[in-house]
Amino acid sequence: MAVFGCAGCGAVLTGPVSQVALPVHAHQKWGNGVLLPALMEPGTYAVDPEPSGPPWRLWNEVGVDEAEARGVFAPVHALSFGTRAIVVAPGEIRGTVLIPERCGGYCCGLDGSDGPNLACEQCERPVATRIDDCSLWQAVWLDPHAVHRLPAVGPAPETVSWKALARELQDTPPVEEPEYWSARCAAAAGAALAHLLAASAGTHVAVPDGLVADTFGRALDALLPSGPLPKTVALAGPVLPDPDPAPDISLVPQHPQTGKAWQPSGTGTTVPLAADMWMHLAGYHERLPVPVTGGLPDGVLRDNPLPLHPRGPFRPDWGVFLHTLARLPAVRQPWLRRIYDDVKDHPYAPPF
Repeated sequence: MAVFGCAGCGAVLTGPVSQVALPVHAHQKWGNGVLLPALMEPGTYAVDPEPSGPPWRLWNEVGVDEAEARGVFAPVHALSFGTRAIVVAPGEIRGTVLIPERCGGYCCGLDGSDGPNLACEQCERPVATRIDDCSLWQAVWLDPHAVHRLPAVGPAPETVSWKALARELQDTPPVEEPEYWSARCAAAAGAALAHLLAASAGTHVAVPDGLVADTFGRALDALLPSGPLPKTVALAGPVLPDPDPAPDISLVPQHPQTGKAWQPSGTGTTVPLAADMWMHLAGYHERLPVPVTGGLPDGVLRDNPLPLHPRGPFRPDWGVFLHTLARLPAVRQPWLRRIYDDVKDHPYAPPF
């Protein structure tokens, strides 16, 4: 556990928080006028593995060699040479005040474009950036140069085992009101799709029927050539029996605390997928098709209430897809680089 305090005066700025992996949708922009909830769960914080914020340098200024040393292997508009920010839920913040002249936003709230917009209430030092504009996940990003970590009272929470995680973690509903695909699902699928393409080596990929095909089949068919000997994909994880025969590519859950992917017993390539999305595809938390109390007439079996139905086919998030693919060394291969460039130039073309 930790508490973050002001580096200037020592005032406490957060409640006790424990570190978890940065969610895959942390920098996602979703929809237009859509109000997204808090990025982080209560009592948690994450550290962005990449610098964020100003100063920025355009791709042509950075150059290929320096970009690859930063872990970016395909052209992006610009790279940040700022700091690795620390993110918490807005409800974890204590003892801060807004900086009025830095409260710019695009539409419905604060977007952080004016720099740090929260100051320490005690010494007025800028310490963090509050984000709550529409289409962005609500969060507070602490400036690591303006805060320091203080020890918190109480033991650090233990890492939840995969078995316990399978019991406790709730899957993400794929469709939300008003009949839109879940932003979290789209982000998780976008990141996993980038890994699936890299694992395919440019070969056609066959996915199992059902939810996996609904999520990835359309995109893989659109982006990869057809062929008589496709690579096989299957879900593998702590609540499923080992696939038989073993697939060429295994879709495995990624631990939300550590960020590490589950490792299957067999050989082959693993593709990480956000654990809540993986739980949905695995069908581990099946919704009861009848009311919890009462019942339905004999011979009748139906969902009650009826499940939400989306307005169109599932579309992985193209922004998360490009962000992930640009950071995979495999994107330097000509066939995969062509896919990257095509999606970058035409982001709203099928399957996105």
